[in-house]
Amino acid sequence: MIRLQNVCKSFKGNYAVQNLDLEVQKGEILGLLGANGAGKSTTINMILGFLKADSGTVEVDSIDVARNTQEVRKLIGYIPENVNLYPYLTGMENLDYFCRLAGLKYAKNELESYLTNCGLQLDAHDRKVGGYSKGMRQKVGIAIAYAKKAKVYLLDEPASGLDPLASNELSNLLKKLAEREATILMASHDIFRVREVCNRIGILKRGKLVKQLHSSEVSARELEQLYLEYMQN
Repeated sequence: MIRLQNVCKSFKGNYAVQNLDLEVQKGEILGLLGANGAGKSTTINMILGFLKADSGTVEVDSIDVARNTQEVRKLIGYIPENVNLYPYLTGMENLDYFCRLAGLKYAKNELESYLTNCGLQLDAHDRKVGGYSKGMRQKVGIAIAYAKKAKVYLLDEPASGLDPLASNELSNLLKKLAEREATILMASHDIFRVREVCNRIGILKRGKLVKQLHSSEVSARELEQLYLEYMQN
């Protein structure tokens, strides 16, 4: 579903992403590990079409992102580190509003189902988002992507600032989406969360993919040691 071939992107002569080859299949969760500035967000922004690669190809569902950006975005649900919602609207109203922006209209019971399936407790549906925790806002953001019937989910540091319970709930939600054949790319520097939720893991360093492996191949402790070795060398 997601395919990057020999992709390069530079800013003022400095490579943010260099010769990147990356594939994420249907039903798979790939975690990109890397320090700040490793190229994780740049990679996601190229898949979204917000940035154009200097060279190479970026495809989603065999569609060239550079040539058909709007068509590709219809397939994607994007959940950033901080989900921007309207604080004076309820969770239900936010979901309804963003669905309508995408040309989708749902009945109240359908909106409730999306929020509930994405882990937002029923008594929060009609409360204003201004009083939500970060974890609750993330769940609304995922519900928006889910209601869009996205085939691909891109997450940029989604667990940053979440408490352990909310982070675990997010992991379970992502696994459920993958079971329904969604394609998920998650950028993070949370080694233990990536190991727990992802099928495969890639380590980015200074724009280069220096290692790829299956999460089943290493324990969380071994992954941490491997990551530190790459970062220090």
